[in-house]
Amino acid sequence: MDEYEQKLGLIRSWMADRKLGALFLQRVSSFAWATCGAASYINVASTDGVASLLITPDHQYLFTNNIEAPRLEKEEKLPDQGWDFRIAPWNGTKDTVAGLTRGLSLASDGFFPGALDVSSELARLRACLSSEEVARFRVLGALCAQAMDAAIHAVKPSMTENAITGMLAGEAEKCAVQAIVNLIATDERIYDYRHPLPTEKKFERYAMLVLCGRHRGLVCSLTRFVHFGRLPDELRRRAEAVARIDATYIASTRPGQTLGAIFEQAVAAYAAAGFAEEWQRHHQGGPAGYEPREYLATPGSKEIVASGQVYAWNPTITGSKSEDSVLINENGFEILSAIPGWPMVKVEVGGRIIERPDILIVK
Repeated sequence: MDEYEQKLGLIRSWMADRKLGALFLQRVSSFAWATCGAASYINVASTDGVASLLITPDHQYLFTNNIEAPRLEKEEKLPDQGWDFRIAPWNGTKDTVAGLTRGLSLASDGFFPGALDVSSELARLRACLSSEEVARFRVLGALCAQAMDAAIHAVKPSMTENAITGMLAGEAEKCAVQAIVNLIATDERIYDYRHPLPTEKKFERYAMLVLCGRHRGLVCSLTRFVHFGRLPDELRRRAEAVARIDATYIASTRPGQTLGAIFEQAVAAYAAAGFAEEWQRHHQGGPAGYEPREYLATPGSKEIVASGQVYAWNPTITGSKSEDSVLINENGFEILSAIPGWPMVKVEVGGRIIERPDILIVK
């Protein structure tokens, strides 16, 4: 079977286990997942798309309007997958889901009248990637790394954060990657905010660039720092500590392990580094897929790591952070967003050396 047939089989098997008669998918992420990478958005910030899917045990429908249908038919080639298009005028009423699901138990990936919200369960399904999705994620990781590398090496003192944002977005878009999260902070703002929206502040010495890039539905995350001049000793201490915590997360993320157990080891690493409370100031990441994080790791979580999942851990200590997208497999892990030639911090965890990104120093 090809990827689409496998995906549809997975969905229908899950529906049968849940005794569901129909599944309605509205989210951009769910649409991309079910169609193996097709885009249902116009506004890139939208959660729900301009096309939606209805899957029953023996049929699959695609709802959209006459504006979007030609692209979905000709460029995305979704009729070839077997989707039955139900097209409404842009100013008319769509063929109703209710009419096609009368008498069926209906579920959806978010709120929909009369439907059971199964968004949490679907996030778990999306996080388990097929071999084809892993191959696409490798390509995406390399493209995001390329965009980050080009942008951060172009950063110069006196640039505004907004200008840096534009460079990072531009480098990503050149590679057909959408910068759906593009956070920039410089100097003291790195210490003040975990999610710094860019401003007109001018860069002096220290900059943080955060990218979540989307291509064919999948989302890759990474963070890098650059510092002009000598690095302060305290900042060096924090950067090395967060690298050790990130290495602990990566080393602990093994198939069959629970996220709660991984979290516990990382919290101990925070304490051992002298920053026991810092983990409470920002989420620590979790499995990635068609959302930057399909769901978050939390203390005591019973979620189990599976081979083939991608994890984007992002431990932070005030003023520093470490983040990459990492593929987990039976033999270990693969850093998908690694930047060739980037300066690295070598960390020993359990007798193994794991390299994490250092701060780029420009003298």
